[in-house]
Amino acid sequence: MKKRFYLVLTLAVMAVACFTSCKSNLKPLASDYIQAEPQPLELIAGQVPVTINVTFPANWFDKKATVVVTPVLRYNGGESAGSSYVFQGEKVAGNGQTISQKNGGNVVLKSSFAYIPAMQKSELYLAFKAQIGNKPVDLPAVKIGDGVLATAALLSAATEAPAIAADKFQRVTTEAYDANLLFLIQQADLRVSELKKADVTNWKSTVKSAELAPNQNVDIEISAYASPDGGYELNEKLSEKREANTKKYLVSELKKEKVSAPINAKYTAQDWDGFRRLVEKSNIQDKDLILRVLSMYSDSEQREREIKNISAVYSTLANEILPQLRRSRLTANVETIGKSDAEITVLAASNPRALTVEELLYAATLTPVAAQKATIYNKVIDLFPNDPRGYNNLGVVQYAQGKISAAEDLFKKATNITSSLPEANLNLGYVALANGNRTQAEQYISKAANAQGFGNAQGLLSVLDGNYAKAAQSFGSTASNNAALSQILSKDYNKASGTLNAIANPDATTDYLKAIVGARTNNLSQVTSNLKHAIAKDSSFATKALNDVEFAKYLKDSSFLNALK
Repeated sequence: MKKRFYLVLTLAVMAVACFTSCKSNLKPLASDYIQAEPQPLELIAGQVPVTINVTFPANWFDKKATVVVTPVLRYNGGESAGSSYVFQGEKVAGNGQTISQKNGGNVVLKSSFAYIPAMQKSELYLAFKAQIGNKPVDLPAVKIGDGVLATAALLSAATEAPAIAADKFQRVTTEAYDANLLFLIQQADLRVSELKKADVTNWKSTVKSAELAPNQNVDIEISAYASPDGGYELNEKLSEKREANTKKYLVSELKKEKVSAPINAKYTAQDWDGFRRLVEKSNIQDKDLILRVLSMYSDSEQREREIKNISAVYSTLANEILPQLRRSRLTANVETIGKSDAEITVLAASNPRALTVEELLYAATLTPVAAQKATIYNKVIDLFPNDPRGYNNLGVVQYAQGKISAAEDLFKKATNITSSLPEANLNLGYVALANGNRTQAEQYISKAANAQGFGNAQGLLSVLDGNYAKAAQSFGSTASNNAALSQILSKDYNKASGTLNAIANPDATTDYLKAIVGARTNNLSQVTSNLKHAIAKDSSFATKALNDVEFAKYLKDSSFLNALK
């Protein structure tokens, strides 16, 4: 009997000893020891970053244990694992971070998940893979967060207004026509040889044609000069006489031709400006020295003395430069009044060949109808195939209709003609963003600095980079969903409200953004009223709002739930 008792006792002690030696010191880690930031997680620059602070309490970590810790984001249809971290006990020879059994330890885990829309409704876990020696230990994953704030994903390049390559149409244009009457040195008499010159004869014909044309006006300027050699008083009298004689002659000639154009006459005693221009264009010896003298001295007499001291070139000046300054310049300012808007509109439809490319491009701006714009731009392409603006602007019409691929082909045709066309490069940048090609978009947009809307494109890139303050600055005063989104993300809710209210044609996204502003400023009525408007325009926003962390605090509110019906 005693033997049996001792045998049972021995077996019991061995069992206890075995249980004690085989038992793991690792226990499930309570969520109280884990803190994830931010809460909720947030989409930034295409990623969902997270920083996790973990405390291993004293006497939790076995000296022979190895624990691999991995953040995992679980969502409907899948999960994404973040960066894994390895921790080990004091008796493990490995490369992991050692944790003291007696004192425990604090560690920081940084990780990031490539965002997909399904992550908006998700749960963040910290998963453990542990072993003591060679024996695995089952440690359950610990839930440490809910949902991803994905408001930045509302950014849409497809809703940006692409850039029109502008026409250069001017209804009223003014062009100056010049002719010169030259005089002999120290003389003011008009010479017959000068009056019969071809350029003077042609100039008078231009004036007469402008006077007769029903769509032109003309006025005349006479500018008489003396060369800067000689004294100032002499040159002043000389230039004054040249002006008087020229005006007298011109009045007589215009009277014969029955031209009533007004004449404005003036004279300049010493034409130093003309002298400088002629010297700059010349190849005469010591040109730089002469120009230096002009910049150093402002007194006319001193200038003349210093230039005459340059004896090697003065004879050249006297023969080649100065004679050209003894003149009366005749200027006819011809103002041409172009076709009216009504005339351009009629011709664009009935006889586009009668219009210039600038008039035809301008005609497209006179109609708000997309189909009519497209017809006109197709005419531009037919009649002016080497002008890239027709292709670009037709692409703009296609882009606004959601025909992104067709628009892209047209923008590329424009850049094939002129690779530096800023509007086409900007628009190709929008296409690349709409297709999710961030790198290509940046390459195109870098060539578009002079295009209208360049700031908006930079704003899009800055939002994608997570630089929301810079984005808001780039959008400036633009009233668009994307501009308002940048202001919401940079937490400027007053400005975002003003931008949203200023949008000319608000859509469902506009209303949804207003609801987000309401949620962030604790205005439930603003949330519900704007969600109703958004859902009325696009029913998909009901499901979106139900899964959106922006509205998580209202999920049990009846007025919020009623707004989603």
